[in-house]
Amino acid sequence: MSSAFVLTGGGTGGHVFPALAVARVLQERGHRMLFIGTREGMESQIVPSAGYDMEFIRSSGLNRVGLKKQMQSVMNLPFSIAAAGGILRRFKPAAVFSMGGYVAGPVMLAALLAGIPLVVMEPNAIPGFANRQVAGRVYRALVGFESTVRWFPRERCEVTGLPVRPEFFKLARKTGGEFTLLLTGGSRGARNLNKAARESWPFFSEIAGLVRIIHQTGTNEHGAIASAFAASGVNGEVIPFIQDMAGTFAKADLVVGRAGAGAVNEIAAAGMPSILVPLPFAADDHQRRNAEALVDAGAARMILDKELTGERLFREVDNLRQRPEVLAAMHARVMKFAMPGAAERAATVLEDAAAS
Repeated sequence: MSSAFVLTGGGTGGHVFPALAVARVLQERGHRMLFIGTREGMESQIVPSAGYDMEFIRSSGLNRVGLKKQMQSVMNLPFSIAAAGGILRRFKPAAVFSMGGYVAGPVMLAALLAGIPLVVMEPNAIPGFANRQVAGRVYRALVGFESTVRWFPRERCEVTGLPVRPEFFKLARKTGGEFTLLLTGGSRGARNLNKAARESWPFFSEIAGLVRIIHQTGTNEHGAIASAFAASGVNGEVIPFIQDMAGTFAKADLVVGRAGAGAVNEIAAAGMPSILVPLPFAADDHQRRNAEALVDAGAARMILDKELTGERLFREVDNLRQRPEVLAAMHARVMKFAMPGAAERAATVLEDAAAS
């Protein structure tokens, strides 16, 4: 029987793309969906372009912002909850699915106030602030790590991994051709990663013809970096945002990027060797914990953000370039972290909630 569901989560692609993976399964099963997001977040562009209906509320974060911003967020919270509640009353969803991000808090609270079953996805080793607050009232918590289970009622929590678009699981590993490095700081880019990349170009230019670089910069710094890269003598391309990340993975031998849950799960699904540079200001240092899970298994390398320089970046990349046996071992080990079927399981849990 067809049901209606609300999905929420946003700010960055790491929150949006997993929600879209769940939406795709729900759509295939004949259900109706509505996304709730903010106009400022990546979801405002990505969700409509994927063909899904979307409504907007105003919401902002509480973590890693100044006191003034925190006070504004707290003062606006009742209005955000009211706006989300109005959307829920009009759409009448059978359940709400939250992928996290600052937009999710008001939507989750509005769902709980309205008595609508709430299913949350927590892909990080330590739950975000909003998920910790609602942990005892969720219909089901779907988590990425066994260690995360302790934050939720055990009988309402299961380890599913993060929904990853199916195209990542279908990639064939690149063989042959020049060594290709993919540098990405996530959907919005990463300033320190961009800086280190620029510092590394003189080193990479010394082995021109052996390495090709694909660099996702984010929109803010793209113009300046692209101009400088064109004059660097390094082979490759600089892109503000990569829409088809799975297709770009297929062209790469090695990924260098942040260690958000979305990135780590896509890397695992694709079997990509990687050098992870955890965001140092991530809430509860969860990116470092995500990276350490792979590093401890020999499935990835890690450079702390404070230790990242152009020379260090080049040295780590070139070391792996010259050791294909290590890259092969990383490929085999990281695939053990892949958990296919998370999107399908999330959709099934939502259907169960609708029938409850």
